[in-house]
Amino acid sequence: MLEISGLVNTVGTNGSPVLQHALSIGRGGAVVVAASALSSIVSSAVEDLPRGGATNKKAAPSKKNKAVAVKKSPKTTAESWIGPRGKAVFFMAVAMSLHYLGYSLARPITISLFTSETSGYGKYAAAFPFAMAFVSPMSLGLLLGYGRVLDQHGPRGALIRSTIFCATVVSASAIAINLFEAYGTLIMKVPAAKFVSGPLFVFRESYVQLLTTQYWSFMASALTPTQSAKWFGPIAGLTSITSAIAGFAVSDIIDSIGISFSLLGTGVTLLVSIFAANMAYAISEEHGFSPVAKKHGSNNKQQEQQMGMFEKAAKLFARVPVLLKLFIEILASQGLATILNVAFVARLARSIPNDAERAGWVGKFFSTINVISMVLQFGILPPLLSIVEPRIMWRIVPFIAMMFTSFQASQPDPTLYIVSATLLVMKVLEYSARRMLDEMVYVPLDFESRFVGKEVIGVFGYRFGKSLMSLGLSGITALFGDMGIQEYSILGAGINVLWFWASWSLSNEVPTRKEAEEIYQQQRSKKRGGGKR
Repeated sequence: MLEISGLVNTVGTNGSPVLQHALSIGRGGAVVVAASALSSIVSSAVEDLPRGGATNKKAAPSKKNKAVAVKKSPKTTAESWIGPRGKAVFFMAVAMSLHYLGYSLARPITISLFTSETSGYGKYAAAFPFAMAFVSPMSLGLLLGYGRVLDQHGPRGALIRSTIFCATVVSASAIAINLFEAYGTLIMKVPAAKFVSGPLFVFRESYVQLLTTQYWSFMASALTPTQSAKWFGPIAGLTSITSAIAGFAVSDIIDSIGISFSLLGTGVTLLVSIFAANMAYAISEEHGFSPVAKKHGSNNKQQEQQMGMFEKAAKLFARVPVLLKLFIEILASQGLATILNVAFVARLARSIPNDAERAGWVGKFFSTINVISMVLQFGILPPLLSIVEPRIMWRIVPFIAMMFTSFQASQPDPTLYIVSATLLVMKVLEYSARRMLDEMVYVPLDFESRFVGKEVIGVFGYRFGKSLMSLGLSGITALFGDMGIQEYSILGAGINVLWFWASWSLSNEVPTRKEAEEIYQQQRSKKRGGGKR
């Protein structure tokens, strides 16, 4: 604990001015940083985001009204300084940042509750990978439910309903745990809180991608490949800001209202995010660029609805090979992330036995990850991706992680500092570069490839990779007993090699920026042509 705290203080004291300013989030500067970032994004949108919707039905002012139009323009400057697409993307980015604010509150709390010896399973070393094995089935259930809601209510209705559902589950779990602990409730001589903390941990691991992919799907449909290369970094940076704020504040919140009631903050932020998401969809519908589902192949609607999710995924992968390669890459990367996470939790539980202290430490650790990610997302990745092709970045990212996993594997007994540093690098790469590269793959694609593909890959793929690795770890534990940190580290280094191979294979399918822009413009031309018929 002291080692990582020293690392954070060293970075904050001796690092660059940008990083020092970013670290002020945890020292009272959160509002300034967030406001500055939001102002920068909105102001720059004047030059870069498109003006007007896809279909502007208002005619241009005639010569008779030219003077009137010129006269009115000064009054409407404040109203028209950012186009409708820019406004819609901005509101959706705010909704996503609120989602991550709540998620970053829930993450350290659920980890602490799960690893607690009283309300969780801290006495059982195999409990963590065993629980992770259930993430994929939970994600699949959420995905199937999302598919039905999407068919019935469209993207807007699906986002609102899934957000309300997630907020309700987290809030109800928080209240239940608090009541069970307050009254010492037992079920078959087992603390009742254990029956909630386990499923809650699995649900928290599952729901984050369900909502995240819906936000990104909307923004990918509103921006061109060129715009996405510039703006996906700052947009992701907003989530890093709110995540860092939540992580640094979690200790104070727990001290004020308790560890279980702190989860209610997640439910509140999710409900508030609905207002911003509604604004984004309202603007897109008013100006004619709201995402609308398109049918491929058979026109038989009933047959399309009855098609199984796996059959849909198989047909989608056959039609869009890059998504199949992306799915394989995600399985490998999330398998590695799971191993590093298991090693991190195992080392952490030994080093910090107190539940509240452990939750606060985890919050600060992930806040540090988000601060570093924010610096990359705002200041480094956007200009870098305007020079370096995405396919090159796909090859660089796993190679960077490989250097750290190899070093950790070479240690006979990796310390908390080493294990945390490796996980930090992996998470920074995932939250910054991988997140941007992942979303850029979808931008030139059609509706089905973007929305359905993102849910199949983003929700199920991410969690299936974690669950598959967790099942493997559980099987090894059952056969050979508990694994040590070094064994986890060696296995992680091997999986990192597989990730590098999968990422290289994917990079060969990723189009260049020029090719992606041409594909995107062809998609828009088809959409306009279809609308005129």
